[in-house]
Amino acid sequence: MNKKPENSPSVRELGEQGLLKRLHRFCPPEWVGDDAAAIAMTPEANRSLVVTTDMLVDGVHFSDRTTSAEDVGWRAAAANLSDLAAMGATPLAITVSLGLQGDTPVSWVEGVYTGMVSCLDAYQTAIAGGDVCKAPVNVISITAFGWVPTDRTIRRQNGKPGDAIVVTGVHGASRAGLELLLHPETGKDWLEEEIRELITAHQRPHPRLDVVPILWEVMGEEGEIAGMDSSDGLADAIVQIARSSGVGATLDRGLIPVPGSLKQRVGEERAVEWALYGGEDFELVLCLPPPVAREFVERVGNGAAIVGTLTKSTRVCLTDSTGAYADEVITQSLSFQHF
Repeated sequence: MNKKPENSPSVRELGEQGLLKRLHRFCPPEWVGDDAAAIAMTPEANRSLVVTTDMLVDGVHFSDRTTSAEDVGWRAAAANLSDLAAMGATPLAITVSLGLQGDTPVSWVEGVYTGMVSCLDAYQTAIAGGDVCKAPVNVISITAFGWVPTDRTIRRQNGKPGDAIVVTGVHGASRAGLELLLHPETGKDWLEEEIRELITAHQRPHPRLDVVPILWEVMGEEGEIAGMDSSDGLADAIVQIARSSGVGATLDRGLIPVPGSLKQRVGEERAVEWALYGGEDFELVLCLPPPVAREFVERVGNGAAIVGTLTKSTRVCLTDSTGAYADEVITQSLSFQHF
């Protein structure tokens, strides 16, 4: 690696978001800034090719302590399918590139592929090839391809003041599952069913491709939709949508859906913190006209909820309808950030 030039910040000093902002300068602006790139094919077809890439690194995104090879493969596929769902897209195929240490057991690699196929089969999506190379640490990089009607592409920049903020399911489950895997003593007084459900949420998340047809049924011809997935946390998603749309947001902590008895088990403060900042729940966060939002939530069920509203200000804050908490400004600083 070349010596750092004078007056150049390091990647760590710049941070993940700062680095991405600089790299966006090298890309067509209409293709970056969302969960995936939507590339219009031909105007006549009214279809866009949707492309997303995600990388999982051993020791950063997974470890033998918490994730089997099959679970690694499932999570890798699910993360990419979730990005397609966040654009309103239908998946077509994925390609897989592996960086592997030479002493990696072949059974581990086959387990990863078994997990990927188990996830992909539910969405009629195939592995279309990839690449393998030697690496100092095991790395899985997936590129997923899908398609979406051009005029129905979900984008972060489409939010409008007055839109209801909707989540398609509970938050905090994956973070709670990780805690139970890392510190099993946490669940010594919990029901076995609770523990199993939370660990499964962490190891085998489900991309919400299932809600996309429902969304368009209730949306009709209403117009553009803002949204993304909550893989980096609910707070991160709302901040990014608000920033991209040039609006603010108010989120009611009492409306955030969390798993079953999580508040009782770990306390309300920690449950809400995990829901906001824990990440890897892979739900969708959508901004819809209030009447559409109400119908959508009713149709989806299973933890879907309206959790707040987009506003004309540029502040993103957490409130409580009971008045027990003062407005708290939400930032990305508590969400997971590389570097």
